Amino acid sequence: MAGIRPRMLSDVNETTAPHGSPPTLRRSSRIHRAWFVAVVTFVTIIGAAAFASLPGLLIEPLHKEFDWSRGTIGFAVSVNLALYGLTAPFAAALMDRFGIRRVVAVALSVIALGSGLTVFMTTAWQLVLYWGILVGLGSGSMALAFAATVTNRWFVRRRGLVTGILTAAGASGQLVFLPLLSWLVEHHGWRPAAITVALSALAVVPFVWLLLRDHPADVGIAAYGADGFTPKPDPVPGAARRALKVLFRAARTGPFWLLAGTFAICGASTNGLVKTHFVPAAHDHGMPITAAASLLAVIGVFDVVGTIASGWFTDRFEARRLLAVYYALRGISLLFLPMLLAPSVHPPMLFFIIFYGLDWVATVPPTIALCREHYGEDSAIVFGWVLASHQVGAAAVAFAGGVARDVFGSYDVIWYASGALCAAAALMALVIRRRPLAPLPGSLVKGAPDPVA
Repeated sequence: MAGIRPRMLSDVNETTAPHGSPPTLRRSSRIHRAWFVAVVTFVTIIGAAAFASLPGLLIEPLHKEFDWSRGTIGFAVSVNLALYGLTAPFAAALMDRFGIRRVVAVALSVIALGSGLTVFMTTAWQLVLYWGILVGLGSGSMALAFAATVTNRWFVRRRGLVTGILTAAGASGQLVFLPLLSWLVEHHGWRPAAITVALSALAVVPFVWLLLRDHPADVGIAAYGADGFTPKPDPVPGAARRALKVLFRAARTGPFWLLAGTFAICGASTNGLVKTHFVPAAHDHGMPITAAASLLAVIGVFDVVGTIASGWFTDRFEARRLLAVYYALRGISLLFLPMLLAPSVHPPMLFFIIFYGLDWVATVPPTIALCREHYGEDSAIVFGWVLASHQVGAAAVAFAGGVARDVFGSYDVIWYASGALCAAAALMALVIRRRPLAPLPGSLVKGAPDPVA
């Protein structure tokens, strides 16, 4: 073995290593297989992101066609958002039990089923069932816990950067689908848009099944940046029991509640507020739906830049301080938004869109990094529960925004309240303490320091 560079993992022969055993090393490809897995994951999330682009475009068409109140429609969206979060930790545990490929393929199929069935609905409860429950369950299995699981398994180095790239995939999907879906809604109605979402989700299924792999050991290599080969762990039985057990243990620690609280506010101020209510709020001020949807797409452009940059920053700076800066800037921008809404797009509004886009999900890489720091091997499941709080916050504001519009005739009170919540999130992020260097008794992860300290 003299002359072999042990850390040049791209030199691994993927074809000769038996399953679960150390691989045979040779000089071959210069690109590590983990980067191909990251590309597949990125494209998969882009395809699944189509469904997330639609709810804000449906509020006005469904209100006009069925005479449902905006609060009723907002409730269906809130069920979707809540299940998106609550499903995530169980999906992360299911990936440990059945593998990433199977869980993601089933999730995409459920999304397609729910979105396709909405074209036949005639009552509000069907909207809650099809879009709220089915699409919510499917999308929850495609949540950021999916990205966290892939990153944890395939990468040791560059985790912050890869997390940022995979998180940005959702924004890229928004960029791809929002202009198309808004054009379909405006010129052909909401049903063709729902069918487009269903077909997009189905189109990704064979791509996932053929190209995605569950673990580096499946192809006989080590994770990117790892010191050595790690055999694939045995499937973990009792996915639901494990997810709940991790929750109960994490819930006894202070950082969990601070991360859950800040991420709930993150969801309230993004998915629940801007993604759901920006288009109808702009339309209230005379802006065409297509123009407002295009502004959301521009947010998606700068979200990609901001999230990848945040991943790079997370590899180099203290995560809790990054979170405090992100939330503070987001809160300030929301306080100015009611003054910027107008019938046409003007420079101050473009500045808000760019600024808000850079900060949209920049919070994800440092949040995942803090989960990894405090909770070790269980970090993907813990992040799933933190993501659940994100979606509960989003669901609450998605519903509250619709009710506020029905009661007050505008969304202004929701913009101001969300800005104040972001200021609180900035303070909460600073309270999160760094993990101590010495292990303490009763730690959540064996051999890891106690996250309470």
